[in-house]
Amino acid sequence: MRDSFISLYLFLTVFSLFVLPSLGLKRLHLGSCVLSMNFQEIRNEFSEIRGFVQAEDEHWDNRILKNSEALQDIKPTERCCFFRHLLRFYLDKVFKNYQPSSPHIRRKVSSIANSFLGIKKELRLCHDQMTCHCGEEAKEKYMQILSHFEE
Repeated sequence: MRDSFISLYLFLTVFSLFVLPSLGLKRLHLGSCVLSMNFQEIRNEFSEIRGFVQAEDEHWDNRILKNSEALQDIKPTERCCFFRHLLRFYLDKVFKNYQPSSPHIRRKVSSIANSFLGIKKELRLCHDQMTCHCGEEAKEKYMQILSHFEE
Protein backbone atom coordinates (compact mmCIF):
# COMPACT_ATOMS: atom_id res chain seq x y z
CA MET A 1 0.00 0.00 0.00
CA ARG A 2 1.26 3.47 -0.83
CA ASP A 3 2.21 5.83 1.91
CA SER A 4 -0.83 7.57 3.36
CA PHE A 5 0.93 10.93 3.22
CA ILE A 6 0.75 10.95 -0.58
CA SER A 7 -2.83 9.78 -0.47
CA LEU A 8 -3.82 12.49 1.96
CA TYR A 9 -2.04 15.11 -0.14
CA LEU A 10 -3.83 13.83 -3.24
CA PHE A 11 -7.15 14.27 -1.50
CA LEU A 12 -6.25 17.80 -0.45
CA THR A 13 -5.66 18.57 -4.11
CA VAL A 14 -8.78 16.83 -5.42
CA PHE A 15 -10.98 18.32 -2.70
CA SER A 16 -9.66 21.77 -3.57
CA LEU A 17 -10.77 21.33 -7.18
CA PHE A 18 -14.36 21.05 -6.04
CA VAL A 19 -14.39 23.34 -2.99
CA LEU A 20 -12.23 26.33 -3.90
CA PRO A 21 -14.80 27.87 -6.25
CA SER A 22 -17.33 27.77 -3.40
CA LEU A 23 -15.25 29.14 -0.54
CA GLY A 24 -17.33 32.21 0.15
CA LEU A 25 -20.46 30.09 0.14
CA LYS A 26 -21.70 27.29 2.34
CA ARG A 27 -23.07 25.38 -0.64
CA LEU A 28 -21.29 23.10 -3.03
CA HIS A 29 -23.04 22.10 -6.25
CA LEU A 30 -22.13 18.64 -7.51
CA GLY A 31 -24.42 18.20 -10.46
CA SER A 32 -27.97 18.10 -9.08
CA CYS A 33 -26.72 17.48 -5.56
CA VAL A 34 -26.20 20.52 -3.34
CA LEU A 35 -24.20 20.20 -0.13
CA SER A 36 -24.50 22.68 2.72
CA MET A 37 -21.40 22.60 4.89
CA ASN A 38 -18.86 24.87 6.53
CA PHE A 39 -16.24 24.41 3.84
CA GLN A 40 -14.11 27.27 5.16
CA GLU A 41 -13.53 25.33 8.38
CA ILE A 42 -12.50 22.21 6.45
CA ARG A 43 -10.21 24.29 4.24
CA ASN A 44 -8.58 25.85 7.32
CA GLU A 45 -7.96 22.38 8.78
CA PHE A 46 -6.39 21.27 5.49
CA SER A 47 -4.21 24.36 5.31
CA GLU A 48 -2.94 23.76 8.81
CA ILE A 49 -1.86 20.15 8.21
CA ARG A 50 -0.67 20.46 4.59
CA GLY A 51 2.85 21.54 5.56
CA PHE A 52 3.19 18.74 8.09
CA VAL A 53 1.98 16.12 5.63
CA GLN A 54 4.44 17.29 2.99
CA ALA A 55 7.34 17.59 5.43
CA GLU A 56 6.85 14.09 6.84
CA ASP A 57 6.51 12.37 3.48
CA GLU A 58 9.78 10.81 2.38
CA HIS A 59 8.33 9.46 -0.88
CA TRP A 60 6.47 12.51 -2.09
CA ASP A 61 6.31 12.91 -5.82
CA ASN A 62 3.78 14.20 -8.30
CA ARG A 63 3.14 11.02 -10.28
CA ILE A 64 -0.27 10.39 -8.74
CA LEU A 65 -1.25 14.00 -9.20
CA LYS A 66 -0.10 14.07 -12.81
CA ASN A 67 -1.93 10.85 -13.59
CA SER A 68 -5.04 12.25 -11.95
CA GLU A 69 -4.89 15.79 -13.32
CA ALA A 70 -7.96 15.15 -15.47
CA LEU A 71 -10.05 14.94 -12.28
CA GLN A 72 -11.02 18.55 -12.72
CA ASP A 73 -12.58 17.56 -16.04
CA ILE A 74 -15.17 15.25 -14.49
CA LYS A 75 -18.60 16.06 -15.86
CA PRO A 76 -20.65 18.09 -13.38
CA THR A 77 -23.35 15.40 -13.44
CA GLU A 78 -20.82 12.79 -12.24
CA ARG A 79 -19.01 14.83 -9.58
CA CYS A 80 -21.40 13.77 -6.86
CA CYS A 81 -20.76 10.09 -7.54
CA PHE A 82 -17.00 10.53 -7.83
CA PHE A 83 -16.84 12.59 -4.67
CA ARG A 84 -18.97 10.07 -2.76
CA HIS A 85 -16.62 7.24 -3.76
CA LEU A 86 -13.59 9.35 -2.94
CA LEU A 87 -14.88 10.23 0.53
CA ARG A 88 -15.63 6.60 1.25
CA PHE A 89 -12.11 5.68 0.10
CA TYR A 90 -10.51 8.23 2.43
CA LEU A 91 -12.68 7.30 5.38
CA ASP A 92 -12.18 3.54 4.90
CA LYS A 93 -8.56 3.37 3.77
CA VAL A 94 -6.56 6.54 4.31
CA PHE A 95 -7.70 8.03 7.60
CA LYS A 96 -7.81 4.64 9.31
CA ASN A 97 -4.16 4.02 8.39
CA TYR A 98 -2.79 7.54 8.84
CA GLN A 99 -1.14 7.89 12.24
CA PRO A 100 0.74 11.18 12.57
CA SER A 101 3.09 11.48 15.52
CA SER A 102 1.75 14.87 16.58
CA PRO A 103 -1.37 14.87 18.80
CA HIS A 104 -2.32 18.24 17.32
CA ILE A 105 -2.21 16.86 13.77
CA ARG A 106 -4.15 13.76 14.89
CA ARG A 107 -6.91 16.04 16.21
CA LYS A 108 -6.98 18.00 12.96
CA VAL A 109 -7.14 14.83 10.87
CA SER A 110 -9.89 13.49 13.13
CA SER A 111 -11.83 16.72 12.71
CA ILE A 112 -11.49 16.50 8.92
CA ALA A 113 -12.58 12.85 8.98
CA ASN A 114 -15.65 13.79 11.03
CA SER A 115 -16.49 16.53 8.53
CA PHE A 116 -16.15 13.97 5.74
CA LEU A 117 -18.65 11.74 7.54
CA GLY A 118 -21.16 14.59 7.45
CA ILE A 119 -20.50 15.24 3.77
CA LYS A 120 -20.74 11.52 3.02
CA LYS A 121 -24.14 11.41 4.72
CA GLU A 122 -25.42 14.27 2.55
CA LEU A 123 -24.03 12.62 -0.58
CA ARG A 124 -25.76 9.39 0.39
CA LEU A 125 -29.06 11.27 0.60
CA CYS A 126 -28.47 12.64 -2.90
CA HIS A 127 -27.69 9.14 -4.12
CA ASP A 128 -30.87 7.80 -2.52
CA GLN A 129 -32.89 10.58 -4.19
CA MET A 130 -31.34 9.70 -7.57
CA THR A 131 -29.60 13.09 -7.90
CA CYS A 132 -26.13 11.56 -7.71
CA HIS A 133 -25.59 9.94 -11.11
CA CYS A 134 -22.76 7.40 -11.41
CA GLY A 135 -21.46 7.17 -14.95
CA GLU A 136 -18.45 5.41 -16.41
CA GLU A 137 -16.21 8.48 -16.22
CA ALA A 138 -16.60 8.83 -12.45
CA LYS A 139 -16.01 5.10 -11.94
CA GLU A 140 -12.91 5.09 -14.15
CA LYS A 141 -11.34 8.08 -12.42
CA TYR A 142 -12.05 6.58 -9.01
CA MET A 143 -10.46 3.30 -10.11
CA GLN A 144 -7.35 5.25 -11.22
CA ILE A 145 -6.95 6.67 -7.73
CA LEU A 146 -7.57 3.29 -6.11
CA SER A 147 -5.00 1.69 -8.41
CA HIS A 148 -2.36 4.32 -7.56
CA PHE A 149 -3.03 3.92 -3.85
CA GLU A 150 -2.51 0.17 -4.02
CA GLU A 151 0.81 0.45 -5.92
